[in-house]
Amino acid sequence: MNIILASKSPRRTEILSLMNIKHIVIPSKEEEKIEKQLSPIEVVKSLAFQKANSIAKDHPDDLVIGSDTIVVVNNEILGKPKDYQDAVRMLQLLQNNTHQVMTGVSLIKGNYIDTFVDIADVTFNKMTEEDIKKYLETDKPFDKAGAYGIQDEHANFVQKISGDYYTIMGLPKEKLQIHLNEIL
Repeated sequence: MNIILASKSPRRTEILSLMNIKHIVIPSKEEEKIEKQLSPIEVVKSLAFQKANSIAKDHPDDLVIGSDTIVVVNNEILGKPKDYQDAVRMLQLLQNNTHQVMTGVSLIKGNYIDTFVDIADVTFNKMTEEDIKKYLETDKPFDKAGAYGIQDEHANFVQKISGDYYTIMGLPKEKLQIHLNEIL
């Protein structure tokens, strides 16, 4: 049995490697479908399931891990920024505020499906326009929900984290290990 990560995220690969989980990467090419009436938790669970299921269909004997991360602030879901201006808007919303990072994970092996969510709270310091501009020029947050990476070298605007650091990075290490222990 192979363990397949249905994501091209280098951060998720890094987390699985830290957990000593040998895996192969087969990114989902599925077009993400989000139903507007769903709650943020239901959205992130649905996205994780869609990714895992798109790969699991062709790999019924393997364990497929699908994952998705969103940022929620003031009931608004922030995915990856569309462009530079969208990234600025997101960081302005997040600065001097506490938001939630939700990572959904879906484990599929044959008929076995286990989908769960982990949530971490992140508080940002106040950021000036110059801080935002410098961060966007220095780091490349355009492939990250909420336009920032907690692990980025210049992410010094994070004041406080409550929850699993790895949930914010894209894969909840502790919770994932518990769920994997049930299936492996």
